[in-house]
Formats: sequence, C-alpha cells, structure tokens
Amino acid sequence: MIKMLTKKANIPFDVTIFQTPKYREYRGYKEVYRTTIPANSREQCLQETFSRFNVKDRLPLNYNGRFLSTGDIILIDQGRSGQYYYQLKPGGWTPINRIILR
Repeated sequence: MIKMLTKKANIPFDVTIFQTPKYREYRGYKEVYRTTIPANSREQCLQETFSRFNVKDRLPLNYNGRFLSTGDIILIDQGRSGQYYYQLKPGGWTPINRIILR
C-alpha cells in the first residue's frame, strides 16, 4: 500500500526517433517516428522506447523505421524543461549536445 502511495506518476514524454537510411552511417539522420511514451523519468523513457521499438509485436502499425540500433538518436522534448538528445552507443544511451540533420 505504501509503495502505491509513494510511486511517481507517469509523465507523457514526447519522443522523436532519428535514424540513418542504412546501418552504421554517421550522416543523413532523418526523423522516422514521433510518439508519446509514459514514464517516470528520462531513463525509464529511454528503456521503454528501446523495448517498444525492438520487439516486432510491440511496434506501432504506422512505424516505417527499422529496429533501434547503435548510432540511432532519440530526442526527448519536455517542453519548458528542455530538449534532450541521446544516442545509442555500445554501452547504452549517451547524452549528446545536438543533432545535425544533413
């Protein structure tokens, strides 16, 4: 009962996925999909986004991208709290300063 009372409420995070046309490319990032992910924190949002877009049964029907892989970038837009970019590296999600779309 106490755990239920102290649990944080899920916040809807605005998430945008950027991918290159082919694996292992470092240029040509394009917006692939934008959605809202309910989570307690940015870290949980990243985990939920990864699990949602790497399991075939959980992919949205209108998703045209590929599975998330190394090098892909996620933008978490929290409105007035700021925008946060994360790139998937071999060790996990790494915060980056910005994305250059070419």
